[in-house]
Amino acid sequence: MNSATEPPASDRPATAAAATPAAVATDPAAADLPSSVARHRPFVLFWFGRVLSTLSFQMLSVAVGWQVYNLTGRALDLGLVGLAQFLPMVVLTFVVGHVADRYDRRTIASICMAVEALAAGVLAFGTYEGWLTRDAILVIVAIGGAARAFESPTMAALVQGVVPRAMLPQAAAWSTSATQTAQILGPALGGLLFGFGSTVAYVVACVFFALGALVVSLIRIERAIPSKEPVTFKSVFSGISFIRSRPVILGTLSLDLFAVLLGGATALLPIYAKDILHAGPWGLGLLRTSPALGALAMSVFLAHYPIKKNVGPMLFASLGVFGLATILFGLSTNILLSMLALVLLGAADVVSVVIRFTLVQLQTPNEMLGRVSAVNSLFVGTSNQLGEFESGVTAALFGVVPAVLIGGVGTIAIAGLWMFLFPALRRLRTLEG
Repeated sequence: MNSATEPPASDRPATAAAATPAAVATDPAAADLPSSVARHRPFVLFWFGRVLSTLSFQMLSVAVGWQVYNLTGRALDLGLVGLAQFLPMVVLTFVVGHVADRYDRRTIASICMAVEALAAGVLAFGTYEGWLTRDAILVIVAIGGAARAFESPTMAALVQGVVPRAMLPQAAAWSTSATQTAQILGPALGGLLFGFGSTVAYVVACVFFALGALVVSLIRIERAIPSKEPVTFKSVFSGISFIRSRPVILGTLSLDLFAVLLGGATALLPIYAKDILHAGPWGLGLLRTSPALGALAMSVFLAHYPIKKNVGPMLFASLGVFGLATILFGLSTNILLSMLALVLLGAADVVSVVIRFTLVQLQTPNEMLGRVSAVNSLFVGTSNQLGEFESGVTAALFGVVPAVLIGGVGTIAIAGLWMFLFPALRRLRTLEG
């Protein structure tokens, strides 16, 4: 792997040390900080905006997946839904990052949520009028995916703008909890509302997206908007160059990409709920909620007992548990056991999420955080949306259960391979490197 010399101290991003009591005491502005980000109004608005957006997205995922499978009955079409969400992210990644580093991140996120609200409204209207086909759903999902391709990295980069740097570690933990909370409530709420009709689920998602856009637009930015750096070929791709210069970050992102790519069994949950577990829409909601439940529990645990040492070994161990939980889920024919397996899967996955998010936030300068977050979102999107496509194709070729088992075994194999490809990551002891 390529490596780069360490930048001078004046150019290095602040680390967790910036948040220590000593640092706060010597900063006059920090002396007036609230004791918790929960009392910091800009971050509270950010938190609610993120919850509303993620909640709506999860509701749409349940409703769209169930409706598409009802329309066609083909596993491959579930994979196409994931592909329709993923392709815009691939095409727009480098544009997204530069836009987030040149313009008001708050405005960008609000516009994106408004577009997603419009997409949900069209899904509701098309369903109510009866003209919504599989192809029409895929087109609408792709439009929403394009908006989300801008929203996700922009919201991640916005964290540094809504809280003082001294509160950034705490804000990162709360931001993660927002996502996990919405991922718990969203699928269950989506499954419940779908029981009253897909139109109802789409309308509620539309309203929530619109509320999220309004809330984010009210945020007061704590820091100045990044300067409008001239657009050059080098600046557009500087996010990749930055990640390549840090093998530990590159190893973490790529490990998450390939491991979760193979373990993306969530795309097949509608089939498990309907044909294997015979649980119906409510069962699908419970299954979609289970990974987030495990992730939230692990997030709370890590908030009280943060990762301080043996970061590399812990990362690889979590991927091993992820793969084993995927295998357990694939073999299960009992909904309670399936839920337990998904809870373990989510708990294991959040360990890598926390490590990745913390590394990116603490080691990336604010002026290029949008570009780095965009590349990070591409990796995350690849492991999720493209992973769903891979699962759909594998299920169509080999069957549903074999597809899940192949994914679990593949995840464990990737973790083992990365231990040798990235020895620096294997030996990583702290999040500060």
